[in-house]
Amino acid sequence: LPDMAASQWTKNIVHMALPRGISLTVYRWGNYLDLRIQMQPLPGGQDGSCGNFNGDAADDTTQAVFERIGARIGQGEMLFTQRAPIEFTKQMEEMLRNDCTADDLIASQQKCQKELPQAASTMMMNSCIYDQCFGMNEHALRSAEVYSTAEERDELGIVKAEE
Repeated sequence: LPDMAASQWTKNIVHMALPRGISLTVYRWGNYLDLRIQMQPLPGGQDGSCGNFNGDAADDTTQAVFERIGARIGQGEMLFTQRAPIEFTKQMEEMLRNDCTADDLIASQQKCQKELPQAASTMMMNSCIYDQCFGMNEHALRSAEVYSTAEERDELGIVKAEE
């Protein structure tokens, strides 16, 4: 398992052997995915969500990756033909209002205004701000469950700590 936090759910695991000796393991949970990528460094280097493979874990934090390559995948760099729909739920709005510090909120807004196109929708902007505020949170599930309803937790099979 990627970590012990995920051990409470049934395991749904997909193993893939890809070209260039790349091994990908997908752990499918009720409300998110974890990935394990095993590979050798690519010629010419690489960078992305998993870091830059230079052997320095200190520059592989989510914040460092966002600073190097941004929080969104460029249109010409997408692996798939379309993006997943962008959502900004009432729970995300409440979490942003209550748990993103004023300084982080301002910094996130400025970064998103710089990164997103001028015509970005309010939904896209809010989603970007949310990602900037909480993208550094290893398991946002722990925070997000505070704002979820019992019905939403039941739907996803999540048991809240005090339940």
